[in-house]
Amino acid sequence: MTAYEKALEGKQFIGGEWRGASDGSTFPVEDPGRGTPITEITDSTIDDCLAAVAAADGAAAEWAATPPRARGEVLRRSFELMIAQRDDFAKLITLESGKSLGDAVAEVNYAAEFLRWFSEEACRVQGTVTTAPAGGYRILTTMHPVGVSLFVTPWNFPAAMATRKIGPALAAGCTVVLKPAKETPLTALAMAQVFEEAGAPAGVVNVVTPSSSSSTVAAMMADKRVRKLSFTGSTEVGKILIGQAAQNVMRTSMELGGNAPFIVLADADLDVAVASAMVAKLRNGGQACTAANRFYVHESVEAEFSRRFAEAMSRLTVGHGLEPGVDLGAMASRKERDGILELIADADDRGAAVATGGHAVDSPGYFLQPTLLRNVPLDARAMQEEIFGPVAPVATFTDVDDVIERANAVDAGLVAYVMTQDLTSGLYISDRLETGMVGINRGVVSDPAAPFGGWKESGFGREGGHEGLLAYLESKYTAVSW
Repeated sequence: MTAYEKALEGKQFIGGEWRGASDGSTFPVEDPGRGTPITEITDSTIDDCLAAVAAADGAAAEWAATPPRARGEVLRRSFELMIAQRDDFAKLITLESGKSLGDAVAEVNYAAEFLRWFSEEACRVQGTVTTAPAGGYRILTTMHPVGVSLFVTPWNFPAAMATRKIGPALAAGCTVVLKPAKETPLTALAMAQVFEEAGAPAGVVNVVTPSSSSSTVAAMMADKRVRKLSFTGSTEVGKILIGQAAQNVMRTSMELGGNAPFIVLADADLDVAVASAMVAKLRNGGQACTAANRFYVHESVEAEFSRRFAEAMSRLTVGHGLEPGVDLGAMASRKERDGILELIADADDRGAAVATGGHAVDSPGYFLQPTLLRNVPLDARAMQEEIFGPVAPVATFTDVDDVIERANAVDAGLVAYVMTQDLTSGLYISDRLETGMVGINRGVVSDPAAPFGGWKESGFGREGGHEGLLAYLESKYTAVSW
């Protein structure tokens, strides 16, 4: 049975077994492109979730003792299986998240790369031996798996957010429990099938699918067998989870909200700037924490940049993600779409001009026209809040130091984008921006080999790169005389 077929059965995966809820309950997963159900899946209970924790704990010692090369081979086989089933994974992602098939294929490729990268990192869990400065003994430092790890992932990248966490955890020797978003649980179940087929022992990877997150996640976090939480989602929810994690002094990684500035200097190559803006704003329909949110364009090039940007946006085809030629799929839910429409209305009331788009699409699904707003006041909600959709608000600036101050004047600090042909200017701005990542003359910064994460209220900890592996390791110092 393929991962796609197994996912549609809708069973949770605990201790190497596919099973229904302990009370038999289910809930529907919706296709946001049609507003209709796809299938019914297991509604995991608290007892189910704690059973998953028990399964992960039972497998922890053996998995931690498994040779690093063997752990890496499981991840490598998982990568190969995922790529072999790329089309099925992409179709599944599109069905439950609404994104276009092209975006879904790109996500599968990106998600699989985390498995390949961390299959290689598994053999790089390194310690050190040094002589104590005073002499007489050695300082021996060794690295050990942190233990059972709980992952809570969002709906916007259901495959990539799972592999970005599972990859380094398995490489480090940790066992895991994955709780995906209720909007997109099918991709997580397909991932469970991949890990099972790749040879991950029973209990190493567990997937639970509760429709209610707060009670089930709280119950798992209260279990002292869970030693690590990695969460990707809103800052509001992240703050709650940080407080809960403190009760057991649980190690946490938090990848929270973004509000990325996109700065276009006067000397920018506008072809590069517009191409970068299209990717930074409209990849995944703008439903990404890394999406460009606030566009600050030098007044000398704003009119031309906005003209080209609006023309490029207006050429996009909006429709169901599985239809041929569709560039922009549905938003994840009616609530998400209607919230973006409120931001557009607020900007309009404050005097912004709609250069293109601005409306919902008359369709059963949750579609929104790609929208460019010009002359947006700095106090508009769209310039203050994170926009999780295909809307680009543009404001002008004249002074570089002033625009840096504007860019930093929010609580979030995940990523920023700078467009300039002067590398000195780009690096000067990058050095002063209060963000964990910066893209200079490019609209994508995410890479499995690079540390992904933010500053301020965008979270802490890093995913990807060697730092992503270290997030699942504890160091132990042993003083040795010989």
